[in-house]
Amino acid sequence: MKKGIELAPIPDEQYSEYRYNVIFKAYKWDPQVGDHNTIAKHAVLMDQQTVKQLETWAEQLSVETMLMEEALIGKPELAKKLGLPRNILKTLNRASNYDRGQNIRLMRFDFHPTTDGWAVSEVNSDVPGGLAEASVLPKIACQYFPGYEPHKHVGDSIFQAFSEKVKKDGVIALVHATSYSDDRQVMEFLSDYFLSHGYRTVFAAPDHIAWKDNKALCIIEGKEGFIDGIIRFFPLEWLPNLPRRSNWQRYFDCLTPSCNHPVAIFTQSKRLPLVWDELGVDVSTWKKLLPETKDPKSIKSQDNDWIYKPSLGRVGEGISIREAITEKEQKYIEKAARREHSSWVAQRKFTSQPLTDINGETFHLCVGVFTVNGKSAGFYGRISPYPRIDDRAKDIPILVSKGGKTSEG
Repeated sequence: MKKGIELAPIPDEQYSEYRYNVIFKAYKWDPQVGDHNTIAKHAVLMDQQTVKQLETWAEQLSVETMLMEEALIGKPELAKKLGLPRNILKTLNRASNYDRGQNIRLMRFDFHPTTDGWAVSEVNSDVPGGLAEASVLPKIACQYFPGYEPHKHVGDSIFQAFSEKVKKDGVIALVHATSYSDDRQVMEFLSDYFLSHGYRTVFAAPDHIAWKDNKALCIIEGKEGFIDGIIRFFPLEWLPNLPRRSNWQRYFDCLTPSCNHPVAIFTQSKRLPLVWDELGVDVSTWKKLLPETKDPKSIKSQDNDWIYKPSLGRVGEGISIREAITEKEQKYIEKAARREHSSWVAQRKFTSQPLTDINGETFHLCVGVFTVNGKSAGFYGRISPYPRIDDRAKDIPILVSKGGKTSEG
């Protein structure tokens, strides 16, 4: 067991009630992926020292990330190396007047306990998920673990950031892929929180937003009018797939406060480390925590010290961790990474340190640390029986010791 962290089971006789509450109170409407239950039967108990260290790193990484994306705005030749879709690259010049202070910047940094200490695998920079899981799951689970409590609420941090820019009773557009229930549940969580604090919300697809004088307005029948803020949970690289009449390019020069502004696409790319030395920005924390990253074409075939990732992959898809995929999938990924190397990266493999519970079961852990405008905003936990955290991973609450108590696990 890694010092500072304990994997503790939820009592068997109370798990059914816990799972029910997670589904209906924590907006976890899709608790299954195929035959896999995605609601963990455990909680992660973490001591104050570990929490402080992860939050410090996340805040440092957040500042470095924002500086890099601002530096990339005026460097289209470097942006071309990030593996972004051609239509996105052609639109980036619209972001030239980006103002960080006008928008809300939400990120999630994924930390993993390894045999060499903590490592970061990536930043979910564009549309990070896990908002309700990080905010509500710990509140439900803490009743089973005296001496431990929830730590921060990312939904509240997002709300507080908007409240500084949008007047009460303002309208927040929740932009998402409206046909997906797993996206809608994220938006329902945020909508309920904003409504309870005196704001109005509207659920919208990306093409339900029009533009006047670079400001957003809703065109949904019965809800027409200007929007005071945008929360986008629609991946930016999907925007070019919208009908041409949607005028999706206007998101890039929009003056309406947004979470997140499209500049997030720069740092969503896993190929970011290939250009960061050319940006004139201090990225010392990134270099300390992120494994060495290269273009796949520079890696010798059959070198098992490296894994491959698609530059804009999400939810662990397409990552070539041998212990978690079939040999057929491994060969397919390696072939794709070499054939289309400009859309992939090779990352030196770290050895995940699994956690073991009192029954001898082992799980690999990912701790997603949210930041809002550079400040830590909550923890999102996932566990997996193998060292790839993908769509089959289980959501797990992270609880923090009260009163400075240190876990000796």
